[in-house]
Amino acid sequence: MPSRPSKPPAFTALPERLRLVRYVSLAGVASRRKAVQLIQNGQVAVNGQIVREPWVMVELGKDTVTYKGRPIKPERPVYILLNKPKNTLCTVRDEKGRRTVMDLLEGAPPVRLYPVGRLDRNTTGILLLTNDGELAQKLLHPAAQVPRTYRATTVKPITPEALERLRRGIPLQDGVAQADEAYLEDPYTLIITLHLGRKHIVRRMMEAVGYRVKSLDRIAFGPITRKGVPRGKWRFLTPQEVAWLKMLPNFKKDADTHR
Repeated sequence: MPSRPSKPPAFTALPERLRLVRYVSLAGVASRRKAVQLIQNGQVAVNGQIVREPWVMVELGKDTVTYKGRPIKPERPVYILLNKPKNTLCTVRDEKGRRTVMDLLEGAPPVRLYPVGRLDRNTTGILLLTNDGELAQKLLHPAAQVPRTYRATTVKPITPEALERLRRGIPLQDGVAQADEAYLEDPYTLIITLHLGRKHIVRRMMEAVGYRVKSLDRIAFGPITRKGVPRGKWRFLTPQEVAWLKMLPNFKKDADTHR
């Protein structure tokens, strides 16, 4: 079993200048989207002055930022890959006391981590977690088209006709879902790659062609794999993996974000 790093790699060091919204998000005050609202509502000040522009630049070590009058400082960005087991919720906390992915992050840095998207309770495999709200929002944007690869096992053999339908595209309630790639590992096991991040997308596609999925495992997120990470364990992303994620284009909801 590979040893787990005891601290984040050096590449997570903060830049000298940050946009205010990113500063507030990395300080653990709120998610990036919520941070925009807090700033626009006048709850954040820079050097004693209320600032309502989320995209203004802040210099670390020079500017003082406060939230509701309390000084805040950003945390170093942390990027984690978890090999999620079954019967685990992709949420920060659960009111019913059920196990969440946060319960599996023993030894992780004490920062405010969030899952990037979700896997349903019984889907296993790769889940990314980070305190970098800007990157998380970019990865979740539909236009990002990050390829995700799954291994799906079924209760009956998969026919060549079903495989071809997955490749051509399946009409679903929320639009056509088409596999980027689909092939059989054995008669009961499908390897399927999609760039769609819709809820339960693989299970719904398989049901549409007449198959019930017995188990579903996400084995790759773009070029990132879970190789060497046992089920229920985690590791830091490598500098190369983070660089690949950051090279994806940004998708902004409005023109203000370009300022």
